[in-house]
Amino acid sequence: MITEAEKLIADGPQQMNNLCLGGCGSKNYLSSYKFGKKVAEMLQEISDHKSTGVFEKVPENQPTTSVVVRPVEQPIALESTIQKVWSCKWTKMWGSLASMLGGVGTTTLLTKLNNKFSTTPNVFEVVIWALVSKDSDVGKIQDRIGGNFGFSDDSWKNKSVDQKAPDIYGALRNKRFIVLLDDLWERVDLNQVGIPKPSQENGSKLIFTTRSLEVCGKMEAQKKIKVKCLETEKAWELFRDKVGDETLNNHPDIPNLAKQVAKRCGGLPLALITIGHAMVCKKTIGEWKYAIEMLKRCALPKLENEVFLFLKFKLVKLKCKETIICSLISACLLENDGKIDGEDCVKMHDEIRDITLWITRKFEATENNFFVKAGAQLFQEPDVKAWENVKRMSVMENKIEVLNKTPKCPGL
Repeated sequence: MITEAEKLIADGPQQMNNLCLGGCGSKNYLSSYKFGKKVAEMLQEISDHKSTGVFEKVPENQPTTSVVVRPVEQPIALESTIQKVWSCKWTKMWGSLASMLGGVGTTTLLTKLNNKFSTTPNVFEVVIWALVSKDSDVGKIQDRIGGNFGFSDDSWKNKSVDQKAPDIYGALRNKRFIVLLDDLWERVDLNQVGIPKPSQENGSKLIFTTRSLEVCGKMEAQKKIKVKCLETEKAWELFRDKVGDETLNNHPDIPNLAKQVAKRCGGLPLALITIGHAMVCKKTIGEWKYAIEMLKRCALPKLENEVFLFLKFKLVKLKCKETIICSLISACLLENDGKIDGEDCVKMHDEIRDITLWITRKFEATENNFFVKAGAQLFQEPDVKAWENVKRMSVMENKIEVLNKTPKCPGL
């Protein structure tokens, strides 16, 4: 009844505009009559409920929302944005969190929002969180969503996209749900995935993060919230927290130098965290001055994303083989990602991955030395022109079952 009432309230202003002659007449009598009849019927229905219902005891807690709580870092000074999104979710709108830069905390924000549904009373029966990312296809998105309903065995994963869609649709069509899609790079066809389109009638919502306003338009987002970089004070608080008081208090000049380093990060949380960790053990004036000078030198104007600047700084400072997994984890270039079949796993942030590939192409002289086609839906081995030159290759998460010929890669 609340959902129906919200719709009537939303239609109210239009009906008021139809009135004329001091409210005694209407420009559209039939429309006004139907609207008035609906309002009268709803008022009568509510009155009947109040007169015949038994309200001595009412449930104090709403039914628990089905939501998978995800591990999350601190919200990185995004509390106000989280509250802004939370206050919008009850409206008829569904929308997006847009950011033109990577590393500003949209994933953390969306994850924090996901977890909030598990502890705060709300009207949704199901909360679905799914990472989309740059290289994802419809099948991968379906697998991530299907896991929420127990669709995770090999037989289901081997189904076609058209076969999976009805299963997901059937699990959602009679529920009030909210779908959280992280990191959209292009339009996702909800119908193809199997997600019933959120509407005012079904009370369901969709929230997604993206770096493209064009994607917001193609997804028909009715509300857009731009996630901005941190303001100077918040950026300094985050950087100071990552560096630690022990280092900052080691010399009276270090705090001022540290503020200069933080300022060079441009308010990007990922850059502040990455460089902050890199400076934890730097307790001399010379090291901090060198860091500032290095940040000034490694401007990369041709890159599309400013965050590359700071990740290059970190990578150059590290000076270790990628074979040293523990060092990369401690340097925040890799993250622990639990276990699979008893083996420890790690994951790499997409920004780290992009800058790594960029540096590889930049300094290896030829682009053919590294070949990456991860998750590209390949059914046969990729056609690489110079197999002999390939030193590193990643074709994971594809569907290659048989090699038609033996590739010659002496340097692989």
